[in-house]
Amino acid sequence: MDEEKKDIFKKHGYALTGEESGVKLCHWISEKLIEGRSCYKEDFYGIDCHRCLQMSPALDVCNQNCLFCWRYQDYGERKEKDLEFDDPEEIVERSIEAQKKLVSGFRGDQRCSEDMWREAREPNQVAISLSGEPSMYPRLGELIEEYEKRGMTTFLVSNGTRPDVLEELEDLPTQLYITLAAPNEEIFKKLCVPNTASLWDRVKESLDLLPSLDTRTVVRHTLVKDWNIGWESEYADLVKRGDPDFIEAKGYVFVGDSRRRMTIDNMPSHDTIKGFAEREADLLGLETLQEKESSRVVLLGSVDSRQKIE
Repeated sequence: MDEEKKDIFKKHGYALTGEESGVKLCHWISEKLIEGRSCYKEDFYGIDCHRCLQMSPALDVCNQNCLFCWRYQDYGERKEKDLEFDDPEEIVERSIEAQKKLVSGFRGDQRCSEDMWREAREPNQVAISLSGEPSMYPRLGELIEEYEKRGMTTFLVSNGTRPDVLEELEDLPTQLYITLAAPNEEIFKKLCVPNTASLWDRVKESLDLLPSLDTRTVVRHTLVKDWNIGWESEYADLVKRGDPDFIEAKGYVFVGDSRRRMTIDNMPSHDTIKGFAEREADLLGLETLQEKESSRVVLLGSVDSRQKIE
């Protein structure tokens, strides 16, 4: 990554942990430490969100330019063969140290308890997502293994365009997300802006792969008003291929870099998201397990799904 891009990431609050990797504090760490409010992942899956480390091993590497993405985007014409990817063990050690430094300032706030602050300095959960596409990091399985060696649970969020990488992972994450933000190829090309024509087929291949993976799986819909809501039947047909443990129907939020491409009117209301989720649930024979209006998200699953998080 060139120095200009490194400076941009730093200005956006990232702590760089190598040439292509970095950490950024999630908004919900502050909410938990200062206000006592938890994120939906804590409510849905039982993690401690103040102990969650949000990182990417491929900050500036992606094969899509999703219009709804809040991250900084300027991937240009960089080729994987020319990238200097970081060593997984070094990424893990540096990311944990970076997290400790990033949360250090909360200790001076009287609203933050000393015990919770100390816990935040010892992350036990990692969200491998943040910016870029983590499946483009060539040593992803080793990275997951290194975090798990330290007793951390691992949530991997992928756009699903690298089924070959997911299939070859020797160490699977605790929870694997596949983002399904389009019901068909036409909308996929307009909304997710893939850089090659084959990526829609690869997303479908990733969905077909999910049932064979021995880990907890989630399909996430990022719902954007006037773009990808209203095709519940087509979504349901795609979801059936993956038979995930859970479905997250989550509304787009007008924040970050997405404000250059979207408007605040593209944010769907929670009622709109609930309506979508209920219609899809009916088609799939699922039920609403939980919802969180402040995050505009609804969790769908079955009785068997519920047992996986209890």
